Amino acid sequence: MVDDRGAVGVDAERISRWLTTLGIRFAAPLRFQRIGLGQSNLTYRVIDTAGHSWVLRRPPLGQLLNSAHDVAREARIMAALANTDVPVPRILGVTADSEFSAAPLVLMEFVDGLVIDNMEVAEALTPQQRRQIALSLPHTLATIHAVDLSAAGLRDLASHKPYAQRQLKRWAAQWQSSNTRKFPELDDLTGRLLAAAPEHRETCLVHGDFHLRNVIASRETGAVTATLDWELATLGDPLADVGTMLAYWPEPGETTGDAFAPSTLQGFPDRAEMARLYLDETGRDPTALQFWHALGLWKLAIIAEGVMRRAMDEPDNKAAAGTPTIEEIDSLVRRGHQIADSQST
Repeated sequence: MVDDRGAVGVDAERISRWLTTLGIRFAAPLRFQRIGLGQSNLTYRVIDTAGHSWVLRRPPLGQLLNSAHDVAREARIMAALANTDVPVPRILGVTADSEFSAAPLVLMEFVDGLVIDNMEVAEALTPQQRRQIALSLPHTLATIHAVDLSAAGLRDLASHKPYAQRQLKRWAAQWQSSNTRKFPELDDLTGRLLAAAPEHRETCLVHGDFHLRNVIASRETGAVTATLDWELATLGDPLADVGTMLAYWPEPGETTGDAFAPSTLQGFPDRAEMARLYLDETGRDPTALQFWHALGLWKLAIIAEGVMRRAMDEPDNKAAAGTPTIEEIDSLVRRGHQIADSQST
């Protein structure tokens, strides 16, 4: 999705100087378009007069939570994956130099392909195309989780302590820092997750926010050709990524509170098949999967509340797709309770 509003947060002249220092040849002047949802870090397509394109990424505007929106860390992860089987865009430059920007910047290659970030795009696909794209998601997750941390230089990326407890502590703190209201139902879900946290068995690279809008797919085969938005990547339990993928995967007849629900269209597999594809490829034990699904919904609700808060505090952070609503956030928490209920029965 392209946002044709003014490119807030970027200075074309200063960024042009930066590209020159990187040795990137371009035909001035540069033009900037907001792309993607832009709900967290702001992302722009940079286009020169000869039609060449790059992607620029920077933190959102306004006051930020500690450790959030670290685009340099995100770039480090993507650069480390360049020589693995994980499909990622190539990182071309990173800077925190105030000569070029008031905020850190990352420049990466532009990967052309299919981005399913609105219902119009999803509805234009055939059922076969939808299925091909969906089948590539569990395989891509399996590829991410198979990365050799030592060989990629990512073993020190994050703590190796039990992941469930780390996630619960981190996101509960995020809620306290960014919430706009009292929400007892979310507090109750937090308590349920704390009580049900599974034993930590494995540490690997996890994407942290893996879903359909964060990949680019081949128009011909449906295979994932680029995995985007590594802001929440860390080291932890691989099933957490599967739980997140399922949290973003409503089924026909479910009320999500969100108008974007492509997985309800004909051709997209149901959650059970998506999980089975991953489990069959990796051979992992699915015992804790419902916990991670419920935690994924809980975390998504907290992220959405933070996005809503940032848009309230700084309207220029809003993306063309709009911002989450209280009704959508409440719906996520209700679904989290439902998944937690199914785990306990």
